[in-house]
Amino acid sequence: MNPSLARSSAPDPRHRPDAIAERILPGELRRGRGAATNASGRFESERREAFDDGWTQDEAPEPLRTEVTWEKPKAIIARNDSPDIPFDRSINPYRGCEHGCFYCYARPTHAYMGLSAGLDFETRLFAKEGAAELLERELASPKYKPAPIAFGANTDPYQPIERQYRITRSLIEVLKRARHPLTIVTKSNLILRDLDLLAPMARDGLVKVFVSVTTLDRALARQMEPRAPTPQKRLEAIEALNDAGVPAGVMAAPVIPAINDEELETILTRAYSAGAREGSYVVLRLPGELRDMFREWLQVHYPDRLKRAVSLMQSMREGKDYEAQWGRRMAGSGPYAWMIGRRFEMAARRLGYRETSRALRTDLFQKPAREASDADAQLSLF
Repeated sequence: MNPSLARSSAPDPRHRPDAIAERILPGELRRGRGAATNASGRFESERREAFDDGWTQDEAPEPLRTEVTWEKPKAIIARNDSPDIPFDRSINPYRGCEHGCFYCYARPTHAYMGLSAGLDFETRLFAKEGAAELLERELASPKYKPAPIAFGANTDPYQPIERQYRITRSLIEVLKRARHPLTIVTKSNLILRDLDLLAPMARDGLVKVFVSVTTLDRALARQMEPRAPTPQKRLEAIEALNDAGVPAGVMAAPVIPAINDEELETILTRAYSAGAREGSYVVLRLPGELRDMFREWLQVHYPDRLKRAVSLMQSMREGKDYEAQWGRRMAGSGPYAWMIGRRFEMAARRLGYRETSRALRTDLFQKPAREASDADAQLSLF
């Protein structure tokens, strides 16, 4: 018997197939969305879940619409000291993400807004007002020291609402003027809109991009990431970025047991043909509410694979649904996780991917001029 499985806790009654089926919303309510439920946030005093009470409606309910609310942050650069993350600062122009990826590890953060990690996360979004001005002010601080800023560490900076709000573009404009390095992770070919900013920065060694390609199966992508661009468009974005001189690699993430794990080598091969020379992978992570959401998604789309997928997933987490330990949360542990890692290494080496990541320059940084304070302006009158 596998000792890691022996340490697993007693089965959660919420994970019984019949209990999962009761929580799933009708198809017309979640059409075009990734989550199957919209349970209330974990910090709420009352737990609310929709269910079918047997009463029928005369008219079919309308699909959920995307709502965007402005928020006014006090700062725009988020800091972290996690030893297994290759950056210490990041910017997220938006909270929530309309791409609707059911597996997104950022979903549980919506609970801090009093909202659900389910459908709320992909329909009730927040845009950060004055983001570019905040960034310029933070870069201008005498204490600020440059290092690459990561875009896309939490939610996608090029999700659909960026076409209208253009917050990501305004932030890149600030970084370009300051000659400050950045990295971008995205699923969207909307990034090509900003080639006029990114290409000159790339010539100075100030930017690189990773495009997330989870599957090459268009139908599967539609189920996993319903409002993200198709896999083919992402591969085309990798090619277009590299052709323009912007180094664009591939991120095969997440690797989901029994769902897309068999595609790892094919994704790396197709991305390499499109020009990618750096690659990475992350195995499925299920923090917070994602423990339930993973099972709900499987119940809707692949009920015949639910038991196997959960078993393999838990085999990478010592029999648990999730392990937050640094160094293990991204790659997992155990035989199955070891096999995924060796498959990635062998394929990357065979294809010719770089073994070390290309560093970005920080020596070109030009601190933005600080605006004169009211006191300074008054002194200048005398």
